[in-house]
Amino acid sequence: MEYPFSPYIYQVKRTLYVAGSGVSLDSVVIHYQEGASPAQIVESFPTLKLWQVFGALAYYLENGQLIDEYVAEHEREFQRARAESRKDPKSAALWERIEKARQGTGSKHA
Repeated sequence: MEYPFSPYIYQVKRTLYVAGSGVSLDSVVIHYQEGASPAQIVESFPTLKLWQVFGALAYYLENGQLIDEYVAEHEREFQRARAESRKDPKSAALWERIEKARQGTGSKHA
């Protein structure tokens, strides 16, 4: 799908990125939806400048429903890929360590 043109956003295959960075639009939008301010988003992604974040957010706000659908689809794809990788015996140990680390029960030395 082709998305509306913006000098603040570029598309590679099916993924939208903030212009002048390797940061996906999804990342900026999700942080914003979780309540992060533009300054906090810059702190999370040091390759971004404040003007880039404002440009990305303006694009999101201008194309809200379309970008919400885009983010939801990417999230579904991520969850599918994650579920598939968990089925792989080679990945099972890695996922177990990740879950333990998230719960604070993992060891620093694996």
